[in-house]
Amino acid sequence: MKKIFALAVAVILVTGILLTGCSGAAPKTSEKFVVGLDDAFPPMGFKDESGKIVGFDVDMAKEAAKRMGMEVEFKAIDWDSKVLELNGEKIDVIWNGLTINDKRKKEVLFSEPYLENKQIIVVTEGSTIKTKADLKDKMVGVQSASSSIDALEKDEATLKTLKEVKQYGDNTQALMDLEAGRIDAVVVDEVVGRFYIAKKPGKFAILEDHFGSEEYGVGFRLKDTEFRDKLQNALNEMKKDGASAEISKAWFGEDVVK
Repeated sequence: MKKIFALAVAVILVTGILLTGCSGAAPKTSEKFVVGLDDAFPPMGFKDESGKIVGFDVDMAKEAAKRMGMEVEFKAIDWDSKVLELNGEKIDVIWNGLTINDKRKKEVLFSEPYLENKQIIVVTEGSTIKTKADLKDKMVGVQSASSSIDALEKDEATLKTLKEVKQYGDNTQALMDLEAGRIDAVVVDEVVGRFYIAKKPGKFAILEDHFGSEEYGVGFRLKDTEFRDKLQNALNEMKKDGASAEISKAWFGEDVVK
């Protein structure tokens, strides 16, 4: 009897190990997902005066989670390490004005684009810089590990004329240095630049020239196709019934959702 019992226990243990191994490779099925974001990227995701994380992408994630019957948690991360945080399973999605590009598609599974953005050039009001050509021998600020750097590097003709490209931990620091006169211009996401400028009327100007347009998407682990599809369905519903438009109007004054 003891031998039979021991054999039964062994079978149960082996079965449990095999099931555990299988579950590790399965798509995400938890009732909560963690959003990784740069908490200094207004209006997409940032800390308000009370220290609470708020923003357009935050509200979009909350609404999507509600429709999916899931809870959502927001975690501030080092933007330089966003893909490592995602694939190391410290977060479940990157949702914070993440630009879709071919390089990232090799490491990240994307949702469909939900917003279009430009890489604009911001200068101080009254600056002699009026075009990209005027950036010659000037210091330009960008956020490190951002699509602003990628956009700038693609324009080799302009890049090679610059005195220096100074990288910052976040766009707010770059724009503060611009206001203080420590740099001459900032290349930044349009949604961020316009939000910041609106808070300081008469301080900044946006050039007509820019460094190209791009699309934002939600980033998932490559294996999490089932989870991506579930969240995409929620986003589609939000677009169809006008919920995403209402969130957009609250942050941008108009519906900018694709």
